[in-house]
Amino acid sequence: MRTIGTVTRLQIQRDSLKRGDKPTRVYDPTPLLSVPALNVTPDGALGGTADGSWIVDVHHRDHPYTKNEDGLHGISLGFTSHYDAMREHFGDRVEIGCAGENILATSDRRLGYDDLANGVAILAPDGKERVRLKILQVAHPCRPFTGWALGKQVEPEELKKHLQFLDNGMRGFYCVGEGVGTVSLGDQIAIL
Repeated sequence: MRTIGTVTRLQIQRDSLKRGDKPTRVYDPTPLLSVPALNVTPDGALGGTADGSWIVDVHHRDHPYTKNEDGLHGISLGFTSHYDAMREHFGDRVEIGCAGENILATSDRRLGYDDLANGVAILAPDGKERVRLKILQVAHPCRPFTGWALGKQVEPEELKKHLQFLDNGMRGFYCVGEGVGTVSLGDQIAIL
């Protein structure tokens, strides 16, 4: 295993970040909630709160309006270096976490699917393994997020170049928990 970053943000989506009907859906990051702990399971994530309660992420298979019926994107992982690149491309509107990943870690370089294809382990500061994530696929970009990042409606001729920029993991990675474990701020991400 090789450590590639430190967990600096954990969050859940209380509801969908896309509103409306195609083709006029819009992106709205307000349902995101930063949490101090994240319980990872094969079915998705639960966000731990300061008062000890747990909130079900909309991508957890037990959420009443789950966005994860097929079980292929219950957890998502992103990196701060990707946000640095998105901010350079789109401007200050893009804040760390606005794309909705559950787990965000520091990184000094861009990571693609090939870098993470064997999965990752999340390690406590003492090196004890908390949980593993199987990396299923990149979170492909969409028109609503791209329009939100640009602060305007995106026309088809302009959309393509931005979608290409946001692909190959820039918007994060869809994962499934291999086992059950609780992730905390300060934990380490290691490539398997």
